[in-house]
Amino acid sequence: MYPLEGIRILDFSWVGAGPFVTKPLADHGAEVIKIESRSKLDVIRSMHPFKDGIPGIDRSGYYANRNSSKYSMTLNLKTPQGIEIAKELVKRSDVVVNNFSAHVMDKLGLGYEKAKELKPDIIYLSMPMQGATGPHSRYKGYGLTIGALSGLYALTGHTDEEPCGTGTNYPDHAPNPLHGAIAILAALYHRKKTGKGQFIELSQFESTVNMLGPALMDAANNGKVAERMGNHSLDAAPHNVYPCRGEDRWIAIAVESEAEWEGFKKALGHSESLADARFERMEDRKKHEEKLDRLIASITAEWDAELLFKRLQEHRVKAGVVKNAEEVLRDEQLLARDHWVYLDHPEMGRSVYDAPPYKFTRLKSGLRSAAPLLGEHTKYVCQQILNMDDATFEALNEKGVFH
Repeated sequence: MYPLEGIRILDFSWVGAGPFVTKPLADHGAEVIKIESRSKLDVIRSMHPFKDGIPGIDRSGYYANRNSSKYSMTLNLKTPQGIEIAKELVKRSDVVVNNFSAHVMDKLGLGYEKAKELKPDIIYLSMPMQGATGPHSRYKGYGLTIGALSGLYALTGHTDEEPCGTGTNYPDHAPNPLHGAIAILAALYHRKKTGKGQFIELSQFESTVNMLGPALMDAANNGKVAERMGNHSLDAAPHNVYPCRGEDRWIAIAVESEAEWEGFKKALGHSESLADARFERMEDRKKHEEKLDRLIASITAEWDAELLFKRLQEHRVKAGVVKNAEEVLRDEQLLARDHWVYLDHPEMGRSVYDAPPYKFTRLKSGLRSAAPLLGEHTKYVCQQILNMDDATFEALNEKGVFH
């Protein structure tokens, strides 16, 4: 049995953060019905990478990664019939999710107050970028802008360079979907105990600000504004990414104690050059960190990255090879734990997905189906959940209700 078996989620969310809230819930047994539209596609259906490099609304790896184990229903919410069908689905659901701007769902007649009328114990998650109140509540944005507003990007990059960001829209991948999924689980638990539903308003801006606790506390209590440090750390030295033998090969190394420093010197076999008095203690290494980094880089450049990684581990020094995506797919640890799951997709064929990072001893978990084709389950939802007959379905389809 899956832990969320029997829970139905009506998912109006799109792009990155919202669909990643419902993905782990779907992978653990919840019946997630993703509401889409052919007239206004989910943005990530048109985003790279595409299978075999061929663009297509059912060929995006980004979309597939966010939407495994879900149903896709196309529904035109600009039609009165589309709204009525959505309302009927609300009546039959346990959870409603959206990540639109504040009040969009209210304007459609599908906000929480209406949902509560239709289903008194409904759990309703809304994820406006900066919340539904306050002077900026109507501003629109995505993970990139949220990362900037939250202060995250002010801390990413080298000291003497402009902010470089995180290489991807980090708020869409970690804090916002994680907080949203946990909130839904907490609300489901509360409903099981009390029989009462819940309105959950998640400000993605505030959710991301949660990540910056130490920097915010330092500013609030000490008046100190944190600055970009590149790969450095306040509490470790060396703490950086260093070149290794070969093209674009790197290793990350972190030394946080004097015992680790001794192990580091032994592992590299350059005890004499690293025995400089300026590197003897942590505070000395921090003071001369730039010189230390240059010296270490000249040594690590002689090493194969994997061999150096294993040698440093043997000497109890924290290190890791900087891997690209292809290497991660071949990672022996991930393979040993069956992390990669291959599912057959109607258009993309056999495609790779990542499994949930947690496993249960007494419950089933894991991907149950590949990401859906656009509107693949529209008829199924209408007939099996709404008990709609063929004639009614075809008549509504002719009117563009399922566009």
